[in-house]
Amino acid sequence: MKNDPDVPKGPDDLRREIVRGILYVHSRLNANTGETLEALSLLAALIELLHQKGLITLDELEAAQQTAGGRLAEQFEEKGLGILLQDKEEDKYAYPGSVKIDCASRIHLCHAACCRLAFALSKQDVQEGIVKWDLEKPYLIARGKDNYCTHIEQGPMTCSIWDKRPVPCRAFDCRRDGRIWVDFEKQIPHPDLARSDWPNCIKHEHPPGEPEHDTTAAHRKVISVKLGEEVVPL
Repeated sequence: MKNDPDVPKGPDDLRREIVRGILYVHSRLNANTGETLEALSLLAALIELLHQKGLITLDELEAAQQTAGGRLAEQFEEKGLGILLQDKEEDKYAYPGSVKIDCASRIHLCHAACCRLAFALSKQDVQEGIVKWDLEKPYLIARGKDNYCTHIEQGPMTCSIWDKRPVPCRAFDCRRDGRIWVDFEKQIPHPDLARSDWPNCIKHEHPPGEPEHDTTAAHRKVISVKLGEEVVPL
């Protein structure tokens, strides 16, 4: 069999290929950063001139920015652009807010629904290299065709990396999530849990007193965790 010149012959060749790939990515990032800086400076100058001339107010600008930002975010989501990482970095091993729930007594009802929710990993998770992430949508938690996290043990429905699990897994409290429970205390699960398109098929019901967040289809499947007083949609 003839050797394929395009196939790395050993670790050194593989490393050189990876380095070339990284150099290309970094060169593109550098070029994009320059173009972005130029566009931002032009936009900032334009906004300042319009404001000075009394043609727009800052309140009008902020409202328009939120509307446009939401529209662009949906377009980015549909096209799979960008990467997702947790906005607020927490040391998962020192995280104080781990939720304790008797999952074993309810797993036959909820079928580990929380393990079907998407969320972004932290830099700590990615650098640690234990928690798998979706190569097509970095850095969302990797899930199988059934939408379950790839780290779930299908028989007992338990986590195979429990001690290494990310902060969202530690912090998520299903008791307050209307997508999973109609009544947690009475052990009444949401009737749509068995659907293959859950949780996209339902609206996220927020507990009383908590702020509403984006309820578009792209966000209904995303887990939310409460970190201190801040609700962080991941």
